[in-house]
Amino acid sequence: MSELKPIVLYQHASGPNPWKVVMILEELGLPYEEIFMDQSSVKQSPYTSLNPNGRVPTIQDPNTGITLWESGAIVEYLVDTYDKEKKLSFDAFPEKYHAKQFLAFQISGQGPYYGQYAFFKFYHPEKIESAIQRYEEQTLRVISVLDKCLEGKDYLVGGKCSYADISFISWELGAQGMITEFGEKTKQFTNYSAWLHRLLARPAIARTLERKAAMNAHK
Repeated sequence: MSELKPIVLYQHASGPNPWKVVMILEELGLPYEEIFMDQSSVKQSPYTSLNPNGRVPTIQDPNTGITLWESGAIVEYLVDTYDKEKKLSFDAFPEKYHAKQFLAFQISGQGPYYGQYAFFKFYHPEKIESAIQRYEEQTLRVISVLDKCLEGKDYLVGGKCSYADISFISWELGAQGMITEFGEKTKQFTNYSAWLHRLLARPAIARTLERKAAMNAHK
């Protein structure tokens, strides 16, 4: 794909959702360049002319002319537009829709619960134990759902690693840093643990996470 112009990705060094997009770009071997934003600049013009929601990620693809925000929409766009060999996606029924199902679960179930857990545990000025407990329970519930869906399977859909699996990685790694005694509380979820280990061993994923860790080490 050397003839493609680089896709521009607006992102943040530590936020989980932009790195979800990076993983897809790396897996598909797409050229891209990154513009790193801080927390204040995403709320101001000119960035808000691209993304009125004032969050990252946003992409601009000079190959098609599209500007797109929301990580789930970006993931779908990238695989629909560039995954012609179906490395990470599916044409066949029902796998095509099962992959969409899991992406929807990641967006509506995993991301919001894990995000609220992080907020109440680390950033809220008042320590509200009931909120922390609720969101930890919900985080563990999401993990239990993934574990159940992975029974007898290496991956969520179609017997191969797809965008459905990759979309969960960033927030799952965040959960490991949030939950006290994570290993003890998740040791019964053996399908989940083996799946995550399998995903982290992929070269594109390992490469992405190494770069993210190096960037955050120098912040």
